[in-house]
Amino acid sequence: MPNVALITGASSGIGEEFARYHARKGGDVILTARREEQLNMLKEELEREHQITAHVFPLDLGAEGGAQSLIAKVESAGLEVDILINNAGFGGHGIHVERDIAAEQAMIDLNIKALVALTHHFGGKMAERGKGRILQVGSTAGFAPGPLQAVYFATKAFVNSFSQAIDEELRPKGVTCTVLAPGYVKTEFAEAANLEGTKLVSSGGATAKSVAKHGYDAMKMGKLVTVNEPLLSVLMQWIIPMMPRRMVLKQLRSMQQK
Repeated sequence: MPNVALITGASSGIGEEFARYHARKGGDVILTARREEQLNMLKEELEREHQITAHVFPLDLGAEGGAQSLIAKVESAGLEVDILINNAGFGGHGIHVERDIAAEQAMIDLNIKALVALTHHFGGKMAERGKGRILQVGSTAGFAPGPLQAVYFATKAFVNSFSQAIDEELRPKGVTCTVLAPGYVKTEFAEAANLEGTKLVSSGGATAKSVAKHGYDAMKMGKLVTVNEPLLSVLMQWIIPMMPRRMVLKQLRSMQQK
């Protein structure tokens, strides 16, 4: 039975662990990210340890035409995607008007535009075949506004809303769409987003391996939205929506203050 998973942002962190977990279950993988060397090292590891086939397509998914380039490469290779895991994304710390606008827009391009393009194409192919799984890596950031990470939180709110609507549209066609919304995860994300030294990071976090397993298993069960920590799930989905907005904003700003 074909069982090919396309994983974006697969060169490190949660994406890398998704690839390992899927390969351990005997599935082939399509790996994409910017760092070719890391992707090839992962390919060698997975093929050696699990006797699966790993395809590597290094590219910048957030660049102009990046998603279309990946789609073309997958199609040219004659590969059929059974599972789409939209994991690629990044954040950035600071007051929005003081940050580089190009960096903010690049965040939107990767976190939203590329995700939408890949969901549209591969989700459409799955719907035509009458089966498939989509896993979108969102964040608990998607449940509230995020001062000092305004654009990042907003992109994850988009992922949360968009993905639930896609699930409702495609479920009758045999395709499910799951949103994984983890809290802080110990990966390269904090360093890349300049979050080191904040309460968010100093409070610790989950491992990429545990989060990947949680999200993958939830996707296979066809869940709609899943948070990796039960208490955090209650806080973000039930308590924070009932709190005064100004209080929420001040608390979240405090979590991300240096």
